[in-house]
Amino acid sequence: MGVNDPAGYATVLAEDVAVVVAQQREIGIDIVNDGEYGKYMSKSSDFGAWWSYSFARTQGLEIIEENQDWLTKKHHSTPDDIQLAGFAERRDMNRFPGAYFGPDATVEMGDSRGVFPTATGPLAFIGQEAVNADAKNLVQALELQDRPANTGFITAIAPGSAARVSNAYYSSEEDFIKAWIPVLREEYKAILDAGLLLQIDDPSLAESYDQITPQIDPKDYVRFIRTRVDAVNEALEGLDRSRVRYHLCWGSWHGPHTTDIEFENIADAMLDIDVAQYTFEAGNVRHEHEWRVWESRDLGGRKILPGVVSHATNVVEHPQLVADRLVRFARLVGAENVIGSSDCGFGGRIHPEIAWAKLDALVQGAQLANEQL
Repeated sequence: MGVNDPAGYATVLAEDVAVVVAQQREIGIDIVNDGEYGKYMSKSSDFGAWWSYSFARTQGLEIIEENQDWLTKKHHSTPDDIQLAGFAERRDMNRFPGAYFGPDATVEMGDSRGVFPTATGPLAFIGQEAVNADAKNLVQALELQDRPANTGFITAIAPGSAARVSNAYYSSEEDFIKAWIPVLREEYKAILDAGLLLQIDDPSLAESYDQITPQIDPKDYVRFIRTRVDAVNEALEGLDRSRVRYHLCWGSWHGPHTTDIEFENIADAMLDIDVAQYTFEAGNVRHEHEWRVWESRDLGGRKILPGVVSHATNVVEHPQLVADRLVRFARLVGAENVIGSSDCGFGGRIHPEIAWAKLDALVQGAQLANEQL
């Protein structure tokens, strides 16, 4: 099934989306997604699997021999020619090489390199059929649950995160990021045109800090990510931003994360992205304490979706802990402006049985929080 039986694959895909939506609704999740079932995701590397779906939906990319060192190469960046290293040169990995790669391994990643494409020509969106199928499957699954389309969301990559593949065509990284804007705008528009919510996933806004060696001043980093912030806003011009949420995280790999940038340093840059809602890690123990950033910031009618159950641990959060986390945010920004969420996607990071238990804890915790509030 699949390439040899596209019709059969489409039927199974639609059925599976209906099942995962039904499971979410049975637990009590209000705003559901499609499980990202329609997105091809590479399993040949521990890095970037979640965003590899975009490769098949973009013209102008190809696998070439010269990109075999992609995970370790340096990328010229702006402003002031800041150097953004490859994934295998993260400062956190260099600090804990044994933990990441084993006692005898090198930081070179070995055979896991060379699986990502390079831009060799002008980029163009060729994923109309795929994103339309994603939207149709989720809308139909919601209809089976007697739910409107605007209670479901589909994720899509941000321009800055998409531009982390190699570039052999555009003259600068800034030009490369800008080239992704019209490509991804087509995907965003298709999701919104279907009446669904759009979630823009953009870990590069926070996690790129870990790839800059030596470490730079956070103020310089905020200048560095400005192109990425502007790219999201430009991609959303003319679209219904009231149904758009922006997801920020520090990368979803299981590691120490001791070199992550602090939320305080980039929270204002995130809020410069003109959308209705913001999702971010708040259950991950490296960042849970950063709820304090909301003590001094005005949401201006927008909402936050703090992650109160985490992909970073197999331990299932107690509902009371979930409630405590939600109440803490509600007392700062108003209960009407808080929606309980997960830190990041669970797929490939924890066992499905644990993921469902965490979602159940999320619902129970939200109910407890509502009772307290």
